[in-house]
Amino acid sequence: MNLPNRLTLLRVALIPVFLLFFFLLFPGHYFWALAVFIAASFTDLLDGRIARSRNLITDFGKFMDPLADKLLVVSALVCLMSCAVAPALVVIILISREFLVTSLRLVAAPKGLVIAADRWGKYKTVSQMVWISAALLLLSLGDMGVAVPGARIFNAVCMGIVTALTLISGVNYLWKNREVLKDC
Repeated sequence: MNLPNRLTLLRVALIPVFLLFFFLLFPGHYFWALAVFIAASFTDLLDGRIARSRNLITDFGKFMDPLADKLLVVSALVCLMSCAVAPALVVIILISREFLVTSLRLVAAPKGLVIAADRWGKYKTVSQMVWISAALLLLSLGDMGVAVPGARIFNAVCMGIVTALTLISGVNYLWKNREVLKDC
């Protein structure tokens, strides 16, 4: 197994660690959850760069990398929903798009097609990871008793950007791969 694929699997392995820190109530637990989330998110950037620069792109990586992103982000979204930072409707929209794209990939796979992430999917993923990191930082600061003026507005704006990019990328995937669905 090559290095980019190992980094992808590391991202998946960090998810339970993130969840543990998020839900275990001890001083600074949100900070540690944030640190693990950032580390896991960084593996996404790193695995892609290494794979492209060393020509180590594999079908496993094309499939598993976006799946690892989805698992990480969905886990974090559920956590944010559990403490009322993300409303259920937004989380449902974001998760629905993930199921839609994953289903499209599963329909394409028996036809010998691998649907890799495109730029809109990457924008969506980066925006989600930035928003989740910012939300975790705000939770961490709040846990330490630090009030951040405008935090709710900032969170709402970030959430709006993420939701818009999620919808755009979902429609884009469907449109670009509409041929895959013709025989369904």
